[in-house]
Amino acid sequence: MSGRLYVVGLGPGNPDEVTPEALAAVAACSEIYGYGPYVDRLELRPDQRRIASDNRQELSRADAALKSAAAGNVACLVSGGDPGVFAMAAAVCEAVEAGPPEWRALDIHIVPGVTAMLAVAARVGAPLGHDFCAMSLSDNLKPWPVITGRLKAVAAAGFVIALYNPVSRHRPWQLGEALEILRAILTAETPIVFGRAAGRPDENIVVTTLAEADPALADMATCIIVGSPETRRVPRADLPDLVYTPRFSKGSPA
Repeated sequence: MSGRLYVVGLGPGNPDEVTPEALAAVAACSEIYGYGPYVDRLELRPDQRRIASDNRQELSRADAALKSAAAGNVACLVSGGDPGVFAMAAAVCEAVEAGPPEWRALDIHIVPGVTAMLAVAARVGAPLGHDFCAMSLSDNLKPWPVITGRLKAVAAAGFVIALYNPVSRHRPWQLGEALEILRAILTAETPIVFGRAAGRPDENIVVTTLAEADPALADMATCIIVGSPETRRVPRADLPDLVYTPRFSKGSPA
């Protein structure tokens, strides 16, 4: 079996944030699989085949790419951000576990990328400077009570929280409920960052407080960073505020 599969992260959308390793992996492949808008970011050669599919077809997309590699092709499955963060690497692993035995012998390379929370954090300072977690608010693959239970736990534990998939056309209400949960645990002045399309021409970064946070600021292209009780906002004259979480925690040894 001479085929190979690359699972490649293309970053949050800025071409400058696609790594050289990712570009080299794409260039080495004859077939490129992925969600249509992600594949469209690439400048493919005439000899490279583009196989695009819908956003909710993760497993079928992974199956198709694995079948191609098993047939001896060098295939590439592209993902936005990092493929291992709420993206295609997990779908590939799931497909390998459930698939035919020969898929376990495939040469599979996971190529990391810049995930959205890193791009958003870089725009405002260093809100991820201490302990943080990432959560998806989508209940497509897990029940909403599980999401709310985890949200309460990590907020109470003092983590900075990066929220992926905050809203969609099918679940416009969930972010509002999530914010109300956070308001019951965190202070009104907790910094919160709405980072839409970080690094793209239509980027919109809004720094506000938990009290003033408006769910209407978010769409599916938005990653939200909710500060911890230790996250600070530093005003600067004629410049955007800096938002950061100190490297030390209260009560740390001097």
